Amino acid sequence: MKNFRIQLCGVVLTMLLACGFAPSLKAETGTVRVVFTKGGFIVGVGGGHGVLYFRGHRYPFRVSGMSVGFTIGASTTQLSGHALNLRNPGDIQGSYGVIGAGGALAAGAGGVQLQNERGVILQLAGGKVGVELSAAVGGVSIVLE
Repeated sequence: MKNFRIQLCGVVLTMLLACGFAPSLKAETGTVRVVFTKGGFIVGVGGGHGVLYFRGHRYPFRVSGMSVGFTIGASTTQLSGHALNLRNPGDIQGSYGVIGAGGALAAGAGGVQLQNERGVILQLAGGKVGVELSAAVGGVSIVLE
């Protein structure tokens, strides 16, 4: 009976410590700014850079992507928004699938919502400068620097 009480106290103490000191598994939101330049004829290729602001720190990253479909012209897009479902800064890395159509002539505005394999959702909006028309399927990759 004495061993049972000691074991029970040990289990209860372990559970209390685990609950009180375990890091939160709750997903958080970060702020994102991205500059992306794209150009092409039929196949569009682009790249750029961005910054994730998360938990008071700044995390620069590189963006690259390609689209196949109807693409003609070139444009530069400056986007800002939120990164949802982050548990740590590395979660923003990965491949984001994009299916969409859009265009800009001299200047335009638009928005996009992307999701990677870790469940991170980027909700971005901003302006586009250049001459580009597209109706393409593509993807975007993000890698922390």
